[in-house]
Amino acid sequence: MLLTRLFGCLILSALLLNAAVAADWLQFRGTAGQGISTETGLPTTWSASENIVWKTAVPGAGTSSPIFVGDKIFLTAYRGYNVPGEGGGDMSQLERLVLCLNRKDGKLVWSTPLPSKLPEQETIRDDHGYASSTPVSDGQRLYVFFGKAGVFALDLAGKILWQADVGDGLNYWGSAASPILHGNLVIVNASVESQSLVAINKNTGKEVWRARGIKESWNTPIVVKTAAGKPEVVVAIMGDVLGFDPASGEELWSCDTDIGWYMVPSLVAEKDVVYCIGGRGSGGGLAVRVGGRGDVTDTHRLWIAQKGSNVSSPLVYGGHLYWAHESLGIVYCANLATGRVVYEERLPRAGQFYSSPVLADGKIYYTTRNGRTFVVAAQPKFELLATNDLGERSTFNACPVAADGRLFIRSDKTLYCLDQLR
Repeated sequence: MLLTRLFGCLILSALLLNAAVAADWLQFRGTAGQGISTETGLPTTWSASENIVWKTAVPGAGTSSPIFVGDKIFLTAYRGYNVPGEGGGDMSQLERLVLCLNRKDGKLVWSTPLPSKLPEQETIRDDHGYASSTPVSDGQRLYVFFGKAGVFALDLAGKILWQADVGDGLNYWGSAASPILHGNLVIVNASVESQSLVAINKNTGKEVWRARGIKESWNTPIVVKTAAGKPEVVVAIMGDVLGFDPASGEELWSCDTDIGWYMVPSLVAEKDVVYCIGGRGSGGGLAVRVGGRGDVTDTHRLWIAQKGSNVSSPLVYGGHLYWAHESLGIVYCANLATGRVVYEERLPRAGQFYSSPVLADGKIYYTTRNGRTFVVAAQPKFELLATNDLGERSTFNACPVAADGRLFIRSDKTLYCLDQLR
C-alpha cells in the first residue's frame, strides 16, 4: 500500500513538473490577455549568434503572435500578395495559413491554407498585412480570425471544422483584434468588418449574439469579473470603454475615455478595475471599475491621465501600470491607484513599438518593429537590464511570448526560440 502511494506521488510530481515546464499559452497575451507569464530562467541577453535554441523560417508573413498548446505551437501567416519585400503581386494569389510547429525544435508539423474572401484591402498601412490576429485555443480546438474572410475553427491536426462570417468591411489599417473564448463562445471584435462585437458558438460556428456600435476599435476584448463574481466582456471604442453581458451581448455600461481617437491597445485588469490607454500624440489613459450600469463616468471612473500609447498594450504588475509609447521610444510606469506617472524614460535608438510587451521573471520585454528588444526591470524604479538585437532586417510586430523557460519572438520571416544557453 505504501509503495502504491509512493508511486502515485511520484507520478503526480512528474505531471506537475511537466505542467510547470510546458505551460500552455492559449491566446493573445496569454492568460486573460494580461501579458504576464509565470516562467522563470528566461534569457536576458541574446544576439544573432548567442542564446538561440532554434529559429524557423515561417512560410509567410504576419503580425500575429504564436500560441502554445501541448507539444505544438500555432501561428498564422499569409502569402501571395503584398508580402513585405516581395512587391504587390496578384490579389487572387492571396492565401492565409494556419501553421503548426513542433514546440521542441520549431519544425513545421502541418500547414492549412484558408480561403480569402475577395476583394481584400489593396494596401494596408505599415505592412500590417493580412494575418494580424493571434489564434486562441481551448486545448481541443483552434480558432482563428481573418477579418473579412471570417472566423475559422480547426482541430489540432489542421482540419477545418467550420467558418463563420462577421462582416465584409475593410480598412486602410487592416484588421487586428484577436478572438477570445468565454465558456462555449468565441468572441470577436469585428469593428472593422461590421462595427460589431460578435459571439459565436465554438462548437457549431453559429452566431449567438451581436452587439452593434463598436466604432474605431482595434483592441482585443477581455473578460473581467465584477466584485460580485459576474463576468463582463470589456472593450474600448473611440470615446468610450464598454461593458457587455457575455451571455446575451447586452451593453451594461459605458465610460467616457476623454481620448478623442480610435482605440488600439488592449485593456488590462486588476481584480474588478480595468486600465485603458490609447490616443495619438502623448495619448491618455484611465481606470474604470466594472459592474456598473448605464453611463458610469461619474461613478466608476477612478482616474484619467494624459499619457498613453496609440498601439502597444500595457501591463499591470505589483501595483503599477507599464507600457511603451508606439513612436517616441519612451517607456512608462504609473501608479495603479492614482494614474500618476512614476517614471518615463526614453530608450536608446528604440524606434517604433507596435508589439505589446510580456512580463516574466521580474523582467519586462519590449520589442521594437526593427527587432531590438529592451529588457527592463519590472519595478517602479527604472532599470534597463539589456538591449538585444537578432540582426534580422525584417519587421517585428508580433508580441514576444514566454513559455518553457524560453522566450519566443516572431518577425515577418522567422520564429525564434531563445534561452540562456551555457
